[in-house]
Amino acid sequence: MISNILLVDDHPAILNGYISILGLNHKDLKLSPTFCYNCEEAYNEITKPIHADFFDFILLDRSLPPFHEKNMKSGEDLAILAKKHQTKAKIIILTGHAETFIIYDIIHNVNPNGLIIKSDATVDVLLDAFHEVVDGKTYYSHTVTDNMKDLLTREDYLDNINRQIIVLIAQGFKNKTIATQLGLSESTVEKRKSKIKDFFLTNKSTDEELIFEVKKQGFI
Repeated sequence: MISNILLVDDHPAILNGYISILGLNHKDLKLSPTFCYNCEEAYNEITKPIHADFFDFILLDRSLPPFHEKNMKSGEDLAILAKKHQTKAKIIILTGHAETFIIYDIIHNVNPNGLIIKSDATVDVLLDAFHEVVDGKTYYSHTVTDNMKDLLTREDYLDNINRQIIVLIAQGFKNKTIATQLGLSESTVEKRKSKIKDFFLTNKSTDEELIFEVKKQGFI
């Protein structure tokens, strides 16, 4: 059986490597590849009218040259777009970023069929991911799984607003500015900061000490 696969990465040699590896699959699938090297090329392929529901698989790098005209800044944006135009496609995202917040956002904003940290991406991992996705399962490489275990069990501590607060604290903003930017009261920001510090077990720490711990644990 022939399956159409879209592969997107700004390094041609990497794409050639991916298709060579996936060609070794034991599902008797012969892959017909389309290569794109940036968000603009991928956007055009995904939205091309004659390509509606054309692709069976889409393999995306998260970090790509953007297509500002269509507000496509990353592989995440392309994956969300693909879900509208390539509804049968199984989507696998690869990223070099192992930070927990980035992993969290990809899973919750995109919910791809597969997510692989590039440092995990051996030949066996890529083939395992492909086989799992073909079988209708979701595949996360081991770094994704390890980083998400604790976070997902205590998700209420680090909801979208709390994650924004952490990022703003890391940028040096104080409570008043954070409150203004997020449309919250200063007291709400302070309460949420206490919850964040409780999560990181730094209850009586300064903002600087909190961010040190956040970075130490690989969240940003």
